[in-house]
Amino acid sequence: MLDALVVSPHPDDAELGVGGTILRLRKQGWKVGVLDLTSGEPTPLGSLEIRKAETAAANAKLGNPWRENLGLPNRSLQPDLASRRALAAVFRRVRPRLIFAPYWEDAHPDHTAATKLVEDARFWSKLSKSDIPGEPFHPARILYYFSVHLRITERPSLVLDISEELDAKVAALNCYRSQLVDNQPAGRPGVIESVCDRTRYWGHMVGVGHAEPFASREPVGLARLDSLLL
Repeated sequence: MLDALVVSPHPDDAELGVGGTILRLRKQGWKVGVLDLTSGEPTPLGSLEIRKAETAAANAKLGNPWRENLGLPNRSLQPDLASRRALAAVFRRVRPRLIFAPYWEDAHPDHTAATKLVEDARFWSKLSKSDIPGEPFHPARILYYFSVHLRITERPSLVLDISEELDAKVAALNCYRSQLVDNQPAGRPGVIESVCDRTRYWGHMVGVGHAEPFASREPVGLARLDSLLL
């Protein structure tokens, strides 16, 4: 059973958007897992074998949290009934209180499809009198992370300090050489550098070194205020 589950459209999206948070929550005693929805292939420099090896190496940099791949089709991801049932079955099996899902606005069709799929599967997961394996379960909350293909400024509901986790996040990102290192244009900032610029910006906004932003469609409730960064 997990406290939080990151649902990632492709291997590397979890590290890009939530890598520091995964590390921080695990330090705080949370049981955190990652579910990659697709293999991410085909890509220009990748293969199924390369992507599996890169994902395993990156996951090791995160401390080897629980991780599986749902095996849905890359580039053709759809929130269809079969995919919804498969994802709901995973929710019932690992029973996370919190789900991290891709932000709902994106140029990548797989990312927006993943958002819809997570929301639909979350609802189906609680249904009784269904043929979905496992006991009914309803994850309490979804937070949306930013791994987007649009030149937008994030509009977060909250940000989490990852200053101490940044180096390990970057180490995990560097494991995805076929996607984030070897394919980057010369003379221009690469993806990893841009990610660090964004975490530095959001850290600056709350008075820390680096932070990851998250959005919520629902109000965020707090039991106490002494954890607020003022």
